[in-house]
Amino acid sequence: MRFSARMAGVRRSYIREILKVTQNPEIISFAGGLPSPDHFPAKAFARAATEVLEDSGPQALQYSITEGYPQLREFISERYKSKWSMDVPVDNILITTGSQQGLDLMAKVMLDVGDDVLIERPGYLGAIQAFSLYGANFLTASLGPHGIDLVELAEQLRARPKIFYAVPSFQNPSGATYDAHTRREVARLMENSDTILVEDNPYGELRFKGEDVPPIRAFLDGERMALMGSFSKIASPGMRIGWIATGNELMHKLVTAKQASDLHTSIFAQRVLHRFLETNDLDAHIATIRTAYGERRDVMVSVMRREFPEEVRFTEPEGGMFLWGELPKDVDSEEVFNKAIANKVAFVPGRPFYVDGTDNAFRLNFSNSTPERIEEGITRMGRCLKEVLAKSSKGKAAPANGAALDI
Repeated sequence: MRFSARMAGVRRSYIREILKVTQNPEIISFAGGLPSPDHFPAKAFARAATEVLEDSGPQALQYSITEGYPQLREFISERYKSKWSMDVPVDNILITTGSQQGLDLMAKVMLDVGDDVLIERPGYLGAIQAFSLYGANFLTASLGPHGIDLVELAEQLRARPKIFYAVPSFQNPSGATYDAHTRREVARLMENSDTILVEDNPYGELRFKGEDVPPIRAFLDGERMALMGSFSKIASPGMRIGWIATGNELMHKLVTAKQASDLHTSIFAQRVLHRFLETNDLDAHIATIRTAYGERRDVMVSVMRREFPEEVRFTEPEGGMFLWGELPKDVDSEEVFNKAIANKVAFVPGRPFYVDGTDNAFRLNFSNSTPERIEEGITRMGRCLKEVLAKSSKGKAAPANGAALDI
């Protein structure tokens, strides 16, 4: 088989491979980035699908325009206006097949082999995979307690990367969030740069503690940046509907690339989603999800404080779906993972989220487990950690368990 050169350096998704292992129902999994199916509005979607087929069946089953269902794009535009007073014109919104296609399209229209892409450290695995496919060279800037390290960001922008990809709200994998000051400073730095900011905001609606902060796009001209969103975390991941909002010049290129990729995202799914949004209270639905996820996050943090060794530090996010932990530098999270799997509990080791092979971190998902399974799974994981750390002769004590990880 004579494969393209671009495939040589791109690995299959580490997380998707782990999920195969976790198909065993006996395994308590904190590995996947999965929303809770307990809150999927299945009956409401069933009604919406029936109504769409009855009211506009031929149109819903026919080919459609690449940009996406106009009424759905209008809903997105109006929501930006009502929630953040942001002017995002309908014509500057492109519906994508999930946020992942948005990343693929951005890479396709922006990157040549060897071009620099700046990402957060640790970074979103899906973005690393998408940009790697187009031969990106990665630069990184660290995350801290207030978001991206602004000194590192400014320094890396001097190299003029083509793209700066960021997840400012409840980042995957760390759960970190940029505060308002950091967002304004990022906007200022980007205004003086020819780097394109790709702001990904799949978790922004899932805040269950603290005060909401607007997207960076609220402080920045939208012509030379791309704002990505998704209905996967607030409605249904299976619908595979996301979007990109950007300026005219970049939008033209994205539409052309999407036409070559899949013509358009499923118009049936778009119409069903729009009917659901039109006939249900989305904010009330999101409030239910926030409450459930906040409770699960609190249980996970509480049990980790009780069961994890004091050498292990972890974040305590105010929203989203993920929690990030760090082990002593001499402890490999893969070793902990192997022991945990043997004890029927799964998580994601940190290595895939770094482009330099860092291996002493891990990611936990709290959204897709019941409080009871979180209690049991984290207790098992705590025992595994104690066994692995007990064998380490080089470990040094870190801040007391429960102290905030500096990320």
